[in-house]
Amino acid sequence: MMNKWIKGMLAGLVATVVLSVLMVMKGKMGLMPDVNVIAMLAGKMGGSIAMGWAAHFMIGVIGYGLVYALIFSELPFGNHTTRGIAMGITGWLVMMVAVMPMMGAGLFGLSMPSGMMVPLATLMLHIVFGAVLGYVFGIAEHSGEHATAS
Repeated sequence: MMNKWIKGMLAGLVATVVLSVLMVMKGKMGLMPDVNVIAMLAGKMGGSIAMGWAAHFMIGVIGYGLVYALIFSELPFGNHTTRGIAMGITGWLVMMVAVMPMMGAGLFGLSMPSGMMVPLATLMLHIVFGAVLGYVFGIAEHSGEHATAS
């Protein structure tokens, strides 16, 4: 039986993989090339793309996964998917008002050439990430109930 921390990190891993695939696809299609979170993270960590990816996965798996398990899975409203979306939107808001300015992109990333597309596109990605995070956590919770019931 998995405890809620493991379920949270598993959900964070799956959601981060899904988000990463979407980010890579966005890059391959040439959409908003100035919004490369991995390169932005790497730039703050000495320039290594590997470090950027490592940070990205640590944020998704450990940061989001554990916070979801601790706080959002306990919220008294909605199902896990809805709660995950709420977490994704919360994370997006933190990114827009704290992380983007620290990265030199301005509040809501509006200093970037893509302008208003930055907050809109990143919001959509955070909503998808959150939905997957909550959904996978819910599946893990549900499978745990069946394991203890049998």
